[in-house]
Amino acid sequence: MTSVTAQLKTEMTWRAWLKEHGSKLLLFARQQTRSIADAEDVLQDALVKLARKVAENSFDGGQQSWLPYLYTSIRRCAIDLGRKSDRRGKREEKVEMERQYETGGKFDPWFDSDAAGEESRGYIEQGLKELPEKFSEVIVMKVWGERTFAEIGEALNISQNTAASRYRYGLEALRKQLAQVRNEGNLSL
Repeated sequence: MTSVTAQLKTEMTWRAWLKEHGSKLLLFARQQTRSIADAEDVLQDALVKLARKVAENSFDGGQQSWLPYLYTSIRRCAIDLGRKSDRRGKREEKVEMERQYETGGKFDPWFDSDAAGEESRGYIEQGLKELPEKFSEVIVMKVWGERTFAEIGEALNISQNTAASRYRYGLEALRKQLAQVRNEGNLSL
């Protein structure tokens, strides 16, 4: 049998097997995770692990063992994802607590576009443009894009800790720029 024929046969086997078992695996993954998106990710991770093992001939057992393996793998992936999400949540909560401590619990009014006038927004936009791009893009994604540090890190291909650091450093630099404008009497924030 040629490699192309074997590959087509394997693909048809996977497709038929997934058609039969995919919905119940997704349902199980949904029960193990916090959202449908997480369930789909966990299921995909488990399927990729199985496919690699099968392709490498390192999977013990035949096709009848795929289902029990996937249930176990989905459960483990869901636990890992839950732990990772909890750790991320704690880190973000810590950063927010630090921010509140640093600002005395006050929000930065210049982020509230309803309270800031056109002139103030202009100074803020100009200040963002003058920041190094690595800081300004994180600030924009966090504040106006309402993204988590994990999402920002993934989008920029950096760690979430790096994203959080760039956010803090960028805000500090922007505060200094705006303080200078405020001291000159050009900004009423």
